Amino acid sequence: MSVLTRDEAQTRAQIIDVERYTIALDLTTGEETFDSRAAIRFTARTAGDTFVEIKPATLRSVTLDGQPLDPALLDGNRFPLTGLTPGTHELHVDAAMSYSRTGEGMHRFTDPADGETYLYTQLFMEDVQRVFAAFDQPDLKSVFAIDVTAPEGWTVLGNGIATRQDGGRWTIAPTPLISTYLVAVAAGPWHSVTTRHAGLPFGLHCRRSLAPYLDADADEILAITRACYDRYHEKFDEPYPFDSYDQAFVPEFNAGAMENPGLVTFRDEFIYRSAVTDTERQTRAMVVAHEMAHMWFGDLVTLSWWDDIWLNESFAEYMGYQTLTEIALPHALRSVRAGETPFPDTWVDFGVARKGWGYDADQRPSTHPVAPDPDAVPDTASALLNFDGISYAKGASALRQLVAWLGEKDFLAGINTHFARHKFGNATLADFIDNLASATDRDVHAWAGQWLRTTGVDTLTARVTEPTAPAGGGQSWALTVERDGSRPHRIAVATFDHALNTQAGPGHLAPRDRFEIDVPGAEADGTAPTVRPGRRPALVVLNDGDLTYAKIRLDAASWETALGHLSAIPDPLTRAVIWNAARDTVRDGELDPARYLTAARTHLPYESDLALVQGVLSFADGQIAARYVTPEARPAALATLTSLCRDLIRRTEDGSHPGLRLIAVRHFIDAATQPDTLQSWLADGTVHGGPELDPELRWRILTRLAALGATDETAIAAELAADPSATGREGAARCRAALPTPEAKAAAWQAMFSDDTLSNYLFTATAQGFWQPGQEELLAPYVDRFYPDATALAARRGPAIAEAAGRYAFPAYAIDTDSLATGTRALKDPALIPALRRKLVDQLDDLRRALAVRTTEH
Repeated sequence: MSVLTRDEAQTRAQIIDVERYTIALDLTTGEETFDSRAAIRFTARTAGDTFVEIKPATLRSVTLDGQPLDPALLDGNRFPLTGLTPGTHELHVDAAMSYSRTGEGMHRFTDPADGETYLYTQLFMEDVQRVFAAFDQPDLKSVFAIDVTAPEGWTVLGNGIATRQDGGRWTIAPTPLISTYLVAVAAGPWHSVTTRHAGLPFGLHCRRSLAPYLDADADEILAITRACYDRYHEKFDEPYPFDSYDQAFVPEFNAGAMENPGLVTFRDEFIYRSAVTDTERQTRAMVVAHEMAHMWFGDLVTLSWWDDIWLNESFAEYMGYQTLTEIALPHALRSVRAGETPFPDTWVDFGVARKGWGYDADQRPSTHPVAPDPDAVPDTASALLNFDGISYAKGASALRQLVAWLGEKDFLAGINTHFARHKFGNATLADFIDNLASATDRDVHAWAGQWLRTTGVDTLTARVTEPTAPAGGGQSWALTVERDGSRPHRIAVATFDHALNTQAGPGHLAPRDRFEIDVPGAEADGTAPTVRPGRRPALVVLNDGDLTYAKIRLDAASWETALGHLSAIPDPLTRAVIWNAARDTVRDGELDPARYLTAARTHLPYESDLALVQGVLSFADGQIAARYVTPEARPAALATLTSLCRDLIRRTEDGSHPGLRLIAVRHFIDAATQPDTLQSWLADGTVHGGPELDPELRWRILTRLAALGATDETAIAAELAADPSATGREGAARCRAALPTPEAKAAAWQAMFSDDTLSNYLFTATAQGFWQPGQEELLAPYVDRFYPDATALAARRGPAIAEAAGRYAFPAYAIDTDSLATGTRALKDPALIPALRRKLVDQLDDLRRALAVRTTEH
């Protein structure tokens, strides 16, 4: 299949304008294909040739202006349209299209819990061609009018209000001008919760087997939706531009969510079957806020080409987190949350759960600017690679720094100018910067060049001098910030003293001062020392409030204070900055991983912020214990983690901190080296003292027991019989692949790489179970097999499975020079598709880093 190049898109946009798509989809024609008929009305500005894209199972007919064209002219995914004359034309395309099992195009899913079938589209980037013929590029916006024929008893959802007609036919209200990748249809026997807000219909939808779980959370989700909607109308001058707002939680979704106008699709793991923490509920709320922000930035105003994808994602990421800190919910919901907003400071969660994603991506060979040069995104295949920690986390961090530097008033003024000038149209980075610049005297163009056109992470290092005695008497101390990098930064600095003989008690830290400083960019000679009165503080923290994007290094004395007194720092966002600094220094080989584990063991028993507990434990377990310590040191690392989790479980026995207890139980399971406690919990159906085991915990325990060789196929089959849901099937696949036997590994490998029947989710679950730290000897023969098998798989099944193979099926725990050499040689294979190559480049860089951490002497 040919990918669309930027030059081809620009040429086509000069030749044609697209006015309207009239689409008819028949979803009653079988389990493998559906019928698709497209009538496309377009205008040729000049005489010339172009093409329309389609990826059919069978192309039955094509007519242009009533004249039939030969279907055999289809070349890959392109049908040529030659000899166009200036004026209006109408193209009709009739085809049978294949259902997808990989989350691309029209995905078909049959729920094992009740046998019901559900369909939904994911048309991002270039997958509209899997559903209907289209001029598939974002700057050829059009009106879309869609009719769907569905089985009786089904509900059809779309970008506009869907109306049921006779005979299972549904008509979806025509859209305003939108891009092809934003068209959406979902069909099935949905369970729905509906309401109205601000005169518009709002709806929540999920498959029927999840109905009780959606009903339990519907009030919360709708309250967040309404509050975000109202807050965006306070921020934005342009009103919500579509006729309804549906949120569909769909199965086997490849992303977190997709911002289809009027019909946002979410992965249905956000409908919780099992207990979750408030931090996880906060994440769901952030995704709701993120996707709604896209209704303006991405849907109302859309990028012209994929080099500006950050305009969509960075903006929505920033707005999602910021808006969630601002909204207020009704009292009934607020009463179970902290403070006047429904959740604690969402920027803490961003700092520990998202920002590290950006830092890691920005230090790999595959990094790219937030706003890459157009020549760096020549086609859709290369554009797809940029949906990463740079476009989301780094971009959002850059916008947060911009707001700190520009001021929110001027930032929003520039945004509203942008919406007014480009609504229902397309815009570029240059348009965005010009519109921001119109609202301020600041040099936004220079800021954009320094922040958006460069790569890498700056490092800010604090240098603190000892107290001096100036001529006027008294004490003072001086702070110099050394910058390794090129960007200017506006940051806050917080200082703390030991709180002795106070109600806080010995060993606590008391805030002394907080002040802002500017760290100039590369054009300046350096940063002048900042002199402050008083004795030297016990702790000096750069980037307090986490307003900039940079790695932070404390001075030596502050490091000692921080690692010894982290839990005594009162502000969780300050603690997040320090934990991130500790994480970065471990990854850079500057801090002994064992010392990080000691700090976690010391301070997490006193930590109150769930996002911090979850973030620190995830890094300690998933990176340090699994990859950064040697196999010989791993038992000691796991022992530290199990001891820590046991303390947290004891601390929460009174039931006062259920979220903290759940996190501790999960990580105790993951770190367990002996099966006895886990087997006891599983047999009793409860953790001693609670909680009772829900499906998530039962499968988590069984997966760990499988990896330890303490369960078997009989127990897995029995658990699946008790939980025959889709997530139960995934749990069973994960468990079976984790069993430490040659037969289990061979069967899992065959399922992943040979028979091509696994859906995207079942493939991922099998891959997650397959590679287990501690099974290196058993798995050694598969390290070399991975590269040719993954390369062939990606070529057969496409980018979504390629990404899953590179992310989850990579031999991440084979940390040795031979594995690195094998992978490095594999990168030379010209058969690697771009999606897999990018994942392998990243994985091998992480492997190289793990090797370096293991071999660094501390």
